[in-house]
Formats: sequence, structure tokens, C-alpha cells
Amino acid sequence: QVQLVESGGGLVQAGGSLRLSCAASGRTFSRYAMGWFRQAPGKEREFVASRSGINTYYADSVKGRFTISRDNAKNTVYLQMNSLKPEDTAVYYCAAGSIGGPRVPYDYWGQGTQVTVSS
Repeated sequence: QVQLVESGGGLVQAGGSLRLSCAASGRTFSRYAMGWFRQAPGKEREFVASRSGINTYYADSVKGRFTISRDNAKNTVYLQMNSLKPEDTAVYYCAAGSIGGPRVPYDYWGQGTQVTVSS
């Protein structure tokens, strides 16, 4: 069992930056691949980024702007978001799974944090 809590969301102007954090508790953090997803109003949940010990993936829409990182000692995964665009506005969710990547199941999910990018 893993519990995930996201933080760091808020309102930011286009072109600005935010860093999201996801704090994990429960099972050993380092054994899981960690991912970030987002869901905008009226749209399906979409994959953003993931990182395991051997693989890192980014959605095309965020590649070059977002960076996923993790600190196993602190049981925390981060999403650094730079050059934010209004289309990045969404609820961002942290997830943990066995493999990682855009098209595999994840086992645990946080409740999300709102990111709003103004024009």
C-alpha cells in the first residue's frame, strides 16, 4: 500500500514555472516507477512524464519544458514545469506503478493538485 499526496499547484502566468511535489508513504519508494498525469476540464486523463531506475518518458506536449525527478531518500517525486502555457492548465496527478511509461497500468494515485496558467 502506497499513499501519494501532491502539492505545489497554483496560478501562474504563461511563461512562468512551477514545481510540483509528490510525497509518498507506505512501501519502499525506490521500488516503484513514478509518473505524472493530468486532466483538463472536458478531456481525458493524459500521461505527462514518468521515471523509473532505468527509463524516463515524456509526453510530446511537454518534452523540453518539463522535467521529472525523484529523491528516494525523501520519498518524493517532482515535476519541474517551465515555459508554462495556458494549455497546461489541468489537475495534475501523481502515480506509482511497477513499470512506468505512458501505456501501462499504475497501482496507486494521488488526489491531484490544480495548475492554472493564465494568458
